[in-house]
Amino acid sequence: MSDSQTSTSQIVALIAKGKEQGYLTNAEVNDALPESITESEQIEDIIQMLTDVGIPVHERAPETDELMLESTPEAGDDEVAAEEAAAVLAAVETEPGRTTDPVRMYMREMGTVDLLTREGEISIAKRIEDGIRDILHAMAYWPGAVELVLKEYNEAVNGERRLSDILSGYLDPESDEIPEVIEVAEDEVIIPELAGAEPAAAKSDDEDDSADEEEAESGPDPEIARIRFTELTERHAALQEALQFGRHSEQAKLALQEMATVFMM
Repeated sequence: MSDSQTSTSQIVALIAKGKEQGYLTNAEVNDALPESITESEQIEDIIQMLTDVGIPVHERAPETDELMLESTPEAGDDEVAAEEAAAVLAAVETEPGRTTDPVRMYMREMGTVDLLTREGEISIAKRIEDGIRDILHAMAYWPGAVELVLKEYNEAVNGERRLSDILSGYLDPESDEIPEVIEVAEDEVIIPELAGAEPAAAKSDDEDDSADEEEAESGPDPEIARIRFTELTERHAALQEALQFGRHSEQAKLALQEMATVFMM
C-alpha cells in the first residue's frame, strides 16, 4: 500500500470514528494523523476541515449533556468518508508552500522579501557607520578609553604588535552622494609583462621579502593612521591641560567634545 493510500485510510478511520461518537479530541486527531503531516498549521487545517464536515474537535471528551446540545453528524458510508478524507489530504498536502525542509522553507521566505537595491545597501551601510560613530563618541567620554587606544597604537608603531590588531579600518567621510562605478577601458589596463616589468621568475626571488609589505597593504593604511592618531594625541594633550580647570569646567567640556569628535572618525 502506498503512502498516499495509507494516509487516506487513516483519515477515513478518523472520520468514521468522529461520526460514530459525534466528536473527536485533539489527542485522537494527533494519534491518527500520518507521519508526513507534522506542521501545526497543517494540523489546524485538518481540524478545521473536520469541523466543516460536521465533526467537532475538543480538547477533552465532552460530557453527555454537552453532546446533546451539539448537532450530531449523520453517519455516512465508507465511500463518503473516503471522499472526505481524500479532500482533506488533498487540501493539506498540496497547499502551496507547505514543506518541512529547512532549505525549501528558507528559499520560500526569501522569495517573499524584495532584494536590496544598490541605494538600499548604501543606506544600510551609512546607518551602520553612524552607529559606530555614536559608539566611539560615547567611548571617548569614558575615562581611560582613549589612553588605552593611544597606548596600543604606540605599541604598533614600535613593532610590538600589528596595526591591524587594533585597527580594522577607517570610516568614510559622511556624504549623501552615491559613488559612481568607474569603468576602465581595456586600453587603459596596464599589464606588467607588457610594461617592461621584471619577469615573473625574477619577482619570485623577492616574494619572501615582500610578504610583510603585502600584509601591510591589505590592512589599514599606516600613513592615514599616523595622521589621525597624531591629531588624536594632540586633542588628548589639550584635554589634559583643560582638566586643570576642573573636569566640569567649560574648557574641559569643550576639549573633551573636540577629542570625541576626532576619536569617532
